[in-house]
Amino acid sequence: MPTILIKNAHIVNEGKTFLGSVLIEGDKIKKIHPTPPLPKGERASAQPSPPLGEIREGVTVIDAQGKYLLPGVIDDQVHFREPGLTHKAEIYTEARSGIAGGVTSYMDMPNTVPHALTQKLLEEKYKRASQVSLANYSFFMGASNDNMEEVLKTNPKNVCGVKIFMGSSTGNMLVDNSQTLENIFSKCKLLIATHCEDEATVRANMENFKAKYGEDIPVECHPQIRSEEACYKSSSYAVSLAKKHNTRLHILHISTAKELDLFDNKTPLIQKRITAEACIHHLWFSEEDYKTKGNFIKWNPAIKTKNDRDAILKGVLENKIDVICTDHAPHTLEEKKQSYFKAPSGGPLLQHSLVAMLEFVKQKKLTIEKVVEKMSHALADCFQIEKRGYIREGYFADLVLVDLNSPWTVVGSSPLSLGRGVGGEVNVLSKCGWSPFEGTTFHSKVTHTFVNGHLVYSDGKFDESKKGQRLMFDRN
Repeated sequence: MPTILIKNAHIVNEGKTFLGSVLIEGDKIKKIHPTPPLPKGERASAQPSPPLGEIREGVTVIDAQGKYLLPGVIDDQVHFREPGLTHKAEIYTEARSGIAGGVTSYMDMPNTVPHALTQKLLEEKYKRASQVSLANYSFFMGASNDNMEEVLKTNPKNVCGVKIFMGSSTGNMLVDNSQTLENIFSKCKLLIATHCEDEATVRANMENFKAKYGEDIPVECHPQIRSEEACYKSSSYAVSLAKKHNTRLHILHISTAKELDLFDNKTPLIQKRITAEACIHHLWFSEEDYKTKGNFIKWNPAIKTKNDRDAILKGVLENKIDVICTDHAPHTLEEKKQSYFKAPSGGPLLQHSLVAMLEFVKQKKLTIEKVVEKMSHALADCFQIEKRGYIREGYFADLVLVDLNSPWTVVGSSPLSLGRGVGGEVNVLSKCGWSPFEGTTFHSKVTHTFVNGHLVYSDGKFDESKKGQRLMFDRN
């Protein structure tokens, strides 16, 4: 059984940071050993003696001196585009990009081609991931206006949840029939994840802007078309349905300050029936960035005002926002370079989600413990994932080593790099080759990523000899 000792790490876990070592045996964490405090007046040696007993032959030792050891990031909202849209992205390429960014587990959405609306199609995605995914994986079952029977067959033990598009986005999976929504919310026992934008409001806004601009609507109008009103009307409707039927509801990518009033920050997460998510782009960008980034930050729901952005970060701190993820949704450069009407919404973020959040730590807007809580612990609790999301003995060894003092600049293949005069080799790993973060210098770097005890990424190199595992869920 392969054994790895990570020593001299600053371990960040469950609200604390402490110096210590972690012993991995096989795919699990065998032992966590906090480094005891030195006797008064004694100096620390440059190389502390190995803990956990004598190091045996065959044990791989990784000295993490000065680095921080975190539980692997879990992302509950990605679009890896497979099957049917693999010119944009693939399970293999996007999971690999996530591994380089410290993401060890992900949950993928059903708006592929064909849509994952039957149990057969859903299981085909799981089979493909078992063959190619370097990270652990789960896939949402999709809901439509007419697949209730298939939705109710979903196994809560090995599927993360059911996805409802209560607003159209990439693909055509809009669920707009009120009776269908009542049926799903009343009968489905799984977690329901919703994309909330009121379709009628969005369409009315679009017609108003078409009347003003014709076919040449500026991308700066995107947050007025997919407006605060559209988001709040849909989110509040979802919350009312969930309260009516005691549904386990998780609202994805909150983008407005107004929506935060819908959520409770008094109840412990593990007891909540209604939870909320924020995405990296809604925490990082504001509507002012459309001037320089254009369609490269066109997402649904739209990036909105500075006030909305700042309120969402406050919501994270106050626990109205329970988890942080990406809505990683690659499109090709050619697609994004089109006019506002034709350019699809979404972009790649998985590789840079953790280092982006660690910038907030550097800016003293968040603590590193809060980042770990919202990107690892809370995901495990929210979805009731078995033995992941924490650094605990007996848990799967999904771990990330981060150097907080290793600046690097994102280089891609889009005009965002060329326009800034960013030189050097492209380091964006998503298949689409670009990132809205191009030209950004991050001060932290992921140096090692472990998935189920396997060191899959180390200082820029991948060991692809083992694949990730299907996530399992501790649900009745």
